[in-house]
Amino acid sequence: MASAINVFLLMLLTLAVCKHSWRRRMETSSFLVKASFRFEEATISDIQAAFKAGRLTSYQLVQYYLDQINTHNPHLNAVIEINPDALHDAAKSDLQRNPYTHLSPLHGIPVLVKDNINTRDKLNTTSGSFALLGSVVPRDAGVIRRLRIAGAVILGKASMSEWDNFRSPHSPQGWSPRGGQGRNPYSKTTSPCGTSSGCAIAVAANLAAVSLATDLVGAITCPAVVNSIVGIKPTVGLTGRSGMVPISPSLQTIGPMGRTVADAVALLDVIVGFDPLDAEATKAAERFIPKGGFRECLKEDGLKGKRIGILRHPYFDGYPVGSVEADTFDAHFRTMRIQAFTQCLPQRSRVLASAISR
Repeated sequence: MASAINVFLLMLLTLAVCKHSWRRRMETSSFLVKASFRFEEATISDIQAAFKAGRLTSYQLVQYYLDQINTHNPHLNAVIEINPDALHDAAKSDLQRNPYTHLSPLHGIPVLVKDNINTRDKLNTTSGSFALLGSVVPRDAGVIRRLRIAGAVILGKASMSEWDNFRSPHSPQGWSPRGGQGRNPYSKTTSPCGTSSGCAIAVAANLAAVSLATDLVGAITCPAVVNSIVGIKPTVGLTGRSGMVPISPSLQTIGPMGRTVADAVALLDVIVGFDPLDAEATKAAERFIPKGGFRECLKEDGLKGKRIGILRHPYFDGYPVGSVEADTFDAHFRTMRIQAFTQCLPQRSRVLASAISR
């Protein structure tokens, strides 16, 4: 009996030593990665290239975002809950990666999910309310099932306006009893705007690579604008809405947020498509999904031949001449003009146009 106990204790000691050694190796490896890979503002393309080159693992990436959340979220209130299995799921995705397997662009990428989208795991889905805390959802939302199939890592739940601001017409934007008041990372005095504000704040502050949000009336577009990121509100039916806390069947939709258009589109391409639990809407919208995905619409010469109207009054003319806002918008408009102009010129004339633009 004593001998068996001694063997058991020896096994426990060996496991503890191995676990400590493994953790030290991961910490050392993470330190070296931080020195060689620029995490801030990294795009999905940057991350996948680092994965492929062996300079980065999904585990290290998730650990970086968890460290960012631990450091900055107490001030921003963008993340309402962390997935306790995020690192485990990231390690699994690293094991699946090899030179001979074709993987989704989202494989190993951490995705933050708005708190009104069901995840059948250890995370709560509460729409920002204590009323649903501890409730158990029957299944993953349709879009979450697609994310898991693509190999994405669910990082956690983003804060939001409680009940999509249908709790009260006087509730502050981005506030919930569970998450507190979300704060714009660029300005303490500027509203984070919209009920999906936590998703936008997290992406803007590098707390996540991309996020999954929902929209009723401006809940994706408004926080994307004021937090300086990209948000796409899909037409109702492009993405399945099963497993989402319901507010309006005619307006509510699920869409991506990212730091670049390409990142938002990479997430969009994974979540669009038929959902048997939202069959009527998604079946009708299937025919609008490009065969190669919306990624095929990302073209460098996309402005060629386009006419774009600018509604200057009352929006852009409201900024004083010479202000940062006015100068920034003017710079963007000049860039758009030059792009449209040079793309319509023969190749040999583009050098002259480029010189003119400078």
